[in-house]
Amino acid sequence: MSVERSVLAAPRHIAIIMDGNGRWAQQRLLPRAVGHHAGVKAVRKIVEYCAADSQIEVLSLFAFSSENWRRPETEVTLLMRLFLTTLQDEIDRLHKNNIRLRFIGDRTAFDSALQQKMTEGELKTQHNTALTLVIAANYGGRWDMTQACKIVSQRIASGELSPCAINETILNQHLCLADLPEPDLFIRTGGEQRVSNFMLWQLAYTELYFTQTLWPDFNQAALQEAITSFKSRQRRFGHTGDQIAALATP
Repeated sequence: MSVERSVLAAPRHIAIIMDGNGRWAQQRLLPRAVGHHAGVKAVRKIVEYCAADSQIEVLSLFAFSSENWRRPETEVTLLMRLFLTTLQDEIDRLHKNNIRLRFIGDRTAFDSALQQKMTEGELKTQHNTALTLVIAANYGGRWDMTQACKIVSQRIASGELSPCAINETILNQHLCLADLPEPDLFIRTGGEQRVSNFMLWQLAYTELYFTQTLWPDFNQAALQEAITSFKSRQRRFGHTGDQIAALATP
C-alpha cells in the first residue's frame, strides 16, 4: 500500500452493496419483485455514470451473496431469472460503451444457461477499457480467502511453494481481485452498517460510506455525495496525519 496513493483525491475503485430493493417495494405496497426490477435500472445509471468518469477504473457490485440462497425459494428463482434476462439485455450495451464485464464468486451453483451467459459477457468485453464492472455473484469474502488458501495448499503439496514463503502477497495473488486495485470507497445503501462478508480481505483500508437511501433511489447525485465524502477524508495507511500532510505539500 503506497503512501503516494493515499493523497489522491478520487477513488479508482468503488465497491457497492446494493441494499434495499425489497423494502423499496414494500414501502410502496408493491411485490418485492418490482423492487428488484427497479434496482436493475439503478445499476444501469450508476454504471453509466462511473464509465463517464475517467478517474473511476473499477466498479464492483454485490449482486448475490453466498448467503442469499437462504432467501425464500420464490425470490431466489426470481433473482436468477432476472440475472439472466439482465445479462441478455445489457451485454451488448456494455460492450458498446467500452465497459469490461467480470464476475467473481462460485458460479458453479448457477444453471448452465446463466453460466454460459456470464462467460459470454466476459469474453465479449474482455478488451474494453472505459471501466471494469465487477459483479459479485454467489460470492463471499470468506469463500474468497478459503479458495485462495486451497490453491496455496496445493502449491505446497506439489513442492512448488515452501510454507515459510507464505505471506500476504502470495495469498493475495490467488484472491478474486488480485489483478485489480483494492476498493478505495465502499458504499452500502439501505441503512445497514456492515460489510456482510463482502471483500473482507480487500476492504482492509477502504473508506466506508453508509446511506439510508434504498438502492432503487440511489442515483448519480447520491453517488457524487459519497465521492465528495471520500475526497474530504485523509487516508493514512498507518502513517500520521502530519506525514500525509507533508507528502501533499508541493
